[in-house]
Amino acid sequence: MSGGPGLESLVDQTISVITNDGRNIVGILKGFDQATNIILDESHERVYSTKEGVQQLVLGLYIIRGDNISIVGELDEELDANLDLSKLRAHPLKPVVH
Repeated sequence: MSGGPGLESLVDQTISVITNDGRNIVGILKGFDQATNIILDESHERVYSTKEGVQQLVLGLYIIRGDNISIVGELDEELDANLDLSKLRAHPLKPVVH
């Protein structure tokens, strides 16, 4: 596969993706293409709120178009597993404005 810079090293790793519309999607990177369209497995969306804990919406196998991706980052699974998302409060992410 060819594609986005550095994504080769993240295949089969858990990543976090921030989309242009402010969504945070976490899953295992299974593949990508030259347009940085990505395929995530075992994915879920994390929905942040200032009033209640982080909700996790199960998405399963999920494809994100490259032109909708703002940030891709590797997730430290050990650190992430130790987070109590039910106690975490945060403002929802705002969409990217071009």
